Amino acid sequence: MNTFAGRIESLRAMMRSRGWDAVVFTGSDPHGSEYPAERYKQIRWLTGFTGEAARVAVTAEHAGLWTDSRYFIQAASQLRDTGVELHREGVPGELSAVQWLASRFADSCEPVLAFDGECTSADFVAQVEAAFAAESSRMRAGSPTTDPAEAAFVPESAPITVSVPGLIGALWTDRPGIPQTPVFTVDSGESRLSRLGMLRRFCASEGADGILLTALDEIAWTLNVRASDIEYNPFVISYLLVTGDSASWFVLKGVIEDPDTERTMEELASDGVQAEAYEDLESSLASLGGMKLLSDTSNLSMQLGRAMEAAGVVLLPAQSPVKMAKAVKNPCEIEGMRQAHIRDGEAMVRFLYWLEKSLRADRCISEWDAAVKLGELRSRQEGCFGDSFETISAFGSGAAMPHYSTPHSGAPMLEPRGLYLCDSGGQYIDGTTDITRTVPLGDCTALEAEDYTLVLKGHIDLAMAIFPEGTPGCRIDALAREPLWRFRRNFGHGTGHGVGCFLGVHEGPQDIRQNLNAVPLKAGMVLSDEPGIYREGMHGVRHENLLLCVEAGENEFGRWLGFEPLTLCPFDTSVLMTELLDRAETEWLDAYHERVYSVLSPLLEEDIALWLRNKCRKITTFAE
Repeated sequence: MNTFAGRIESLRAMMRSRGWDAVVFTGSDPHGSEYPAERYKQIRWLTGFTGEAARVAVTAEHAGLWTDSRYFIQAASQLRDTGVELHREGVPGELSAVQWLASRFADSCEPVLAFDGECTSADFVAQVEAAFAAESSRMRAGSPTTDPAEAAFVPESAPITVSVPGLIGALWTDRPGIPQTPVFTVDSGESRLSRLGMLRRFCASEGADGILLTALDEIAWTLNVRASDIEYNPFVISYLLVTGDSASWFVLKGVIEDPDTERTMEELASDGVQAEAYEDLESSLASLGGMKLLSDTSNLSMQLGRAMEAAGVVLLPAQSPVKMAKAVKNPCEIEGMRQAHIRDGEAMVRFLYWLEKSLRADRCISEWDAAVKLGELRSRQEGCFGDSFETISAFGSGAAMPHYSTPHSGAPMLEPRGLYLCDSGGQYIDGTTDITRTVPLGDCTALEAEDYTLVLKGHIDLAMAIFPEGTPGCRIDALAREPLWRFRRNFGHGTGHGVGCFLGVHEGPQDIRQNLNAVPLKAGMVLSDEPGIYREGMHGVRHENLLLCVEAGENEFGRWLGFEPLTLCPFDTSVLMTELLDRAETEWLDAYHERVYSVLSPLLEEDIALWLRNKCRKITTFAE
């Protein structure tokens, strides 16, 4: 029995001793974070799966992990011999974790489901309870009996959902503590008093006495504070409670002796923000009985939701107004994002130059070596605070996994052939970056060249888009897919996600994907443009820039929006099948490359600038 199988069995022993029929983990933290701190990576500890998106359900007979298509290959490998079965979420005919639980206990009366209530959202538990109700209704409607009295005996499997904060702590004996790092302020172009005022006006408009923010990016944005409590994310682990006449910041910062932190706390206090102990939020809620509090239940924990209910606090579920406010960047943030991308582009060009020259000199470079080198070059840029996510450095078949995890040791070596994919990003004091370049390292097959070209064609078609104001991202997602669809090819992930300004590299509420998200795109939003093609065991291609949504004119038909590329880095055209590009796409690529060269070349030494000039040649040159 391997380590992870043993941990599953220890969990089952706990379940038997406490009378639980199932234990469910959602892979998040008390704040609904996409990237949790080490302390909250419970799924990784329990199963060995290291992907960012998963749910796990364990019963007496079955242990299952649900994840999406980005992680199918990775999960199948990492779950081998653990006793945990992979469930491919989003595949036709496959049940989601929520549906599976409801069907599994359809014949049970009041099954007991245990959650780590600290790390499970109130929304997720509500989804589970709703699924059980729907399953019971389906069973009753489908009962073979025609006697209504007999039909009434079809069991209703309403679950007993139990919140057990720190559930896994009894087994995870060396579990890391809650991180604490120095806190500092940033100039966002808008004061925290202004942002607190926005929250108070929102509360008044909703008839609420206050609002509880639990999402870390929203708290950082509201208070203009940053830290490094979570890897790759400049967040402070905390809660923010704002009422009409007070603002309480529940934060674990008492033991840090740091001038920046002390100065930040003094600034906050002068703006009426009172620092409270992180662990005191529940007890503080107990004193607010009768108050009406707004909170976003997608990241409000099950435990806090029940604590509010027990205290007599009236919970008013609502999407936080911070989501949309921080998605639309102000002029200061927009300029910061532009400047951050110039410095990031310089680092990327230096990296690609180093990579090409090193391979031509027959230097031995692994995927991990390349990732480390890029990180070093990026760290030399002014205002860089590290990577915005773990760099995906993948050669050949590794690139067929959209969220490939580059091994730190024993990583595959780069070879002078085929395609190398590098997806990376940086956190800067004035912005956040996210870029993917797929690089031909030598001779490529006809299929590699065709996939490479079609993905770039899709990327360009989306980047060129002009669309009416009010259009949601789901309406233009097909622009990036149509060139692939024409050749019967597709990709399973979204085409674009929102990006924060020195915040999270993934943020909403806007996106560009097939899911029916009605949030309209607005001028000032930043989104990624990253179509791809992935062939298991062969290769993967992805081309990604960040785009700023901008105004594109007004006429008798209305107001129009378009995109400005923020990312500045050449696409390698050596393998491009130019006959697959139309004139507009060719002109866009040539104009983009001319801008890349004109902005970045003054920052580079002569030899690198000459190399960049060659990489940015007009592609019409190749046809002449």
